[in-house]
Amino acid sequence: MEDRDLIFETVSLAGEILLASGAEISRVSDTMERIARAYGNPGLDTFILSNGVLLSTGGGSRSYRARVRHIPLGGGRLDRIDAVNQLSREIELGLHTPAEAHERLEAIRTMPSKPRWQQVLASGIGSGSFGYLFGGTGQDAAAAFLCGLVLYLYFLYLVRGHLSKIAMNISGGALVTLCALILTHLGLGSNLEMVTAGAVVPLLPGVAFTNGIRDIADEDYISGSVRLLDAVLVVACLALGVGAVMAAYTAWGV
Repeated sequence: MEDRDLIFETVSLAGEILLASGAEISRVSDTMERIARAYGNPGLDTFILSNGVLLSTGGGSRSYRARVRHIPLGGGRLDRIDAVNQLSREIELGLHTPAEAHERLEAIRTMPSKPRWQQVLASGIGSGSFGYLFGGTGQDAAAAFLCGLVLYLYFLYLVRGHLSKIAMNISGGALVTLCALILTHLGLGSNLEMVTAGAVVPLLPGVAFTNGIRDIADEDYISGSVRLLDAVLVVACLALGVGAVMAAYTAWGV
């Protein structure tokens, strides 16, 4: 592969990894342009949306080359974003050839996520902590901790890859509410609202919501609106799941 083609592939791959990992649009575009300039290809043009990357280069005596990649909206992977950012800084310092940079990016793209047991434990700790911060007692925090564990066990081992995003969030909201009801009736936790509020926190799209606002602030209105809409949809699905269980609980007068 010629160096020019390899540079093009490297820049494209960096943008795809960042966008798939939940980076804001301005970061994706700036990183791609920095890498291109560092390798002597400042004429590269980028067009980034929340779910797609368009990259083109050429002109004059050089033939044009373009690439369009669809990147589905996904969860945040801050470890990959940090790794690509660090690599881009090293490229600007002249520490990597295009071939070396491309190899590093391939390794970053295949970086494994945290072990499942760590994700489950983090969900439990987050739920318990927020249950306490929201005003719950120690018992409420313990109940929220158990609900958070159950939630991620459900996500990681039962429904991932089998349900749509909407169905996952509705069922997840319903599950943590049902779990909170059971635990409070068993005496572990006395404040149902605090237990439920803490347990649902791992499902809230905080990174997507923040990046949506940042994209709009950077005048990337289309991408920001898409991300905000996605975040609002997730919250609405959670509310629907929680509300359905609460409504049934109230109607049955348990």
